[in-house]
Amino acid sequence: MEKVEIKDGFWSNYRELVRSEMIPYQWNVLNDRAGITIEKERTDGGSPSEKSHAIENLKIAAGRTKGEHYGWIFQDSDVYKWLEAVAYSLQEHPDPELQKIADETVDLIAEAQDEDGYLHTYIQLRCPDLKFKRLGEAHELYCAGHFFEAATAYHAVTGNEKVLEVAKKWADCLVRNFGPGKIEGTDGHEEVEIGLLKLYRSTGEKRYLDLAKYFMDIRGSVMPFFKKQLEEDPHRESAWGIGNGDGRYLQADVDVTKQTVARGHAVRQVYLTTAMADLAAETGDQEYLDACKRLWEDVTKRQMYITGGIGSTANGEAFTSDYDLPLGTMYCETCASVGMVFWARQMLRCESRSEYADVMERELYNGTISGMALDGKHFFYVNPLSVDPRKIKNDPLKTHVKPVRPSWLGCACCPPNLARLLTSLDQYIYTLKDDTILVNLFIGSEAEFEVSGSRAFIAQETEYPHDGTIRIKVTGSDGMKVGIRIPGFLADDGVVSSATKAAYTLTRGGQKVETDPEKGYVYLQGPFTGEEIIFRFELKPELYAANPFVESMAGKAALMRGPVVYCLEEADNGKDLETLAVSADTEFTYAREQGTLGNIGVITAKGMRKKPGENTALYRKIRSRAYSKTEVDLKWIPYYAWANRGEGEMTVFIKYDDFQLE
Repeated sequence: MEKVEIKDGFWSNYRELVRSEMIPYQWNVLNDRAGITIEKERTDGGSPSEKSHAIENLKIAAGRTKGEHYGWIFQDSDVYKWLEAVAYSLQEHPDPELQKIADETVDLIAEAQDEDGYLHTYIQLRCPDLKFKRLGEAHELYCAGHFFEAATAYHAVTGNEKVLEVAKKWADCLVRNFGPGKIEGTDGHEEVEIGLLKLYRSTGEKRYLDLAKYFMDIRGSVMPFFKKQLEEDPHRESAWGIGNGDGRYLQADVDVTKQTVARGHAVRQVYLTTAMADLAAETGDQEYLDACKRLWEDVTKRQMYITGGIGSTANGEAFTSDYDLPLGTMYCETCASVGMVFWARQMLRCESRSEYADVMERELYNGTISGMALDGKHFFYVNPLSVDPRKIKNDPLKTHVKPVRPSWLGCACCPPNLARLLTSLDQYIYTLKDDTILVNLFIGSEAEFEVSGSRAFIAQETEYPHDGTIRIKVTGSDGMKVGIRIPGFLADDGVVSSATKAAYTLTRGGQKVETDPEKGYVYLQGPFTGEEIIFRFELKPELYAANPFVESMAGKAALMRGPVVYCLEEADNGKDLETLAVSADTEFTYAREQGTLGNIGVITAKGMRKKPGENTALYRKIRSRAYSKTEVDLKWIPYYAWANRGEGEMTVFIKYDDFQLE
C-alpha cells in the first residue's frame, strides 16, 4: 500500500542507533553473553534477574539443549519483539548477516513449537499440564500475539515463509481451542488481539479476525472463568493470584464497549484499546469506536503526564483516578507510552482528528525515547518526572524510580518494544484513507502511495523539532487530497480552530492557503504537480501549568518548546532543584548545542533560588519573608536526553511565582 523512507536529522539518528547498537546489543543480552548486570525494575524478591535465558529457553524447548526454563512467564516475547525490530530494520538497511541470524532464530522457534501448534516455553518446560489452564496470568496468548506481530512483519520484509507457517499453526491451535462451546476465556494480558488482526491482514484468513473479536467481546465476563481456573490449578502455590484479583486490573470487570474510564494495568489498557480501535477500523463497529473515544478522553484529559507518560502508581503499574498524577512515585512505563503510539495510530484509521497525532507526537519525542540512553545500551522501565537520588535510596515506595538507566532489566519488555517502535516509525508519519493522505508527523521523508488507483508521491524536508518550517512536495491525481496537521500546541487551549490560523502560515506554490482546519487538519485538493507547500509556525519555549485538580503540580510549571518537554538537571543547575523558581513572565532563550548529549536544543533563562534564611523552621507563617532569594542562570535540556551524564537530580516541573528579587 505504501513505501516510506525516512530522511530526517532527528529520527534517522535514532533509527541508526537502534540498527547499529541496540539490536546487536539486545541479541547478546538474549543469548546471555553481554557481560552486564541485570537490575530488577523495582525491589521485588521474586523478580528473576540473573540472566535473560530467552534464547536458551527456546533451545531447551526445541530439544537442542538440556535445562530448565528461567525468567518471567512471558520471557519468549522479548525474542519476538527483537525479531520484529529486525524485520523493520532490514526493510530500511538490508543486512545479510543480520538476516541470517534472524532466519536461524525462526528455525529455532519452529523447532520449539509443539506438533499441535502450541508455543510457550514456560508452560512447555515447567508445567505442560497447564496449557490454557492458567489464562489469567500465564501470558500464553500475550506471547502468541507478539509472535504474530513479528511473523507478519518478518514475512512481509524478507519473504520468509516458515515464520508465517509457524504463526498460522499457532493461531489455528487457538482457533481450535477457543470460542463458544470450547474454552470460553481469554488471556489476562491483552495483545493477542493485535497480533491476530495483523495475521488476518497478512493472510486474508477471516477466522483470525473472528477470534480477535471473540477475545474482545468475552473480556467483560471472564473473571469467573479466571477464578475457576485457579481453583482447579494443581500448582496453585506457584500462581500469582491475578485471576482472583480485581477485574479492573485486567480490564475484565465490564464489557469493553461499556467501559468509560481507564483502569488497571496501564499497558494492558492501551493494548486493549489499540486492538479495539483496530477492530473498529476493520469492521466499522461503532460501539468499539465510541468506547475508544470515551477512554481516549479519560486518559489524555485526566490521567496523562505532560510527557505522555501514563500509569500513576507502581502498585499494579496502573491508572488510579482522575487528576491523580504524583511526581515522585509515578510509573510512566516505557511500554505504556509505546502502546499509546499504537493506539493513536489506530484511532487515526477510524477518525481524521489531529488530537490523535498530537498525542502520538508527544509520546514519540518524550515518553518513549526517554526510555533509552543515547548509547542504545541502557534503558528505563519507569520514566520519572522528578528524581532526587537521596530520596530514592531512603524511600521503599520509590525503588522503581532509577536515577540512571540500567544496562538491562529483569522484566525486559520495554527495550525491545522501543526498538520495534523506532524501526517501524515510517508507519506513523502518514495515514492513507481512501483518497486522502494525512500528514500526521513532521519527519523528513519520501513516500509513495496508491491513491484512487494511481501513484502518489510525497516528500517532506524539515529541521523539526528544532525549526518550525516544513516543506512538502506532492505529486498526484486530481482525485486525491492531502491533510496537513495543525499542531495543538499552536492553540492556547490545545484545540485547533479557525482562530488558530493566526499562529501559522500555509502556502502552496507561493499562494497563501486560507482554508480553515477541519478537526485539526487543513486539506489541499489535487491535482498536485510537485509545487512546494510550505507550512511555517514559530516554535517558542512556553510554560505549561497543570489543571488545578492536579495537587502534585500546584504552583509549578513545565517548559515545552513545540512537542518537546524540557527538564532541569543537577549537572547544569546544581543540587536542590526544588528551591528553584521562575516568574510567569520569564523570557527564555533557545539555542542549538553540540556536546555530550549530541546536537540538542537547550533553553536558558534567569531564575531564582529560594532557600531558608536564619529562620530554619520547618513551617512558617505565609506572610513571613524569612528566606534568601538569589538570581541564578537556569538551563533546560530535552527530557528525552536526561540521565546521560551520571547520577543526579532532575525535575520537569519548576515552581513559578511573581516574587521579585529584593
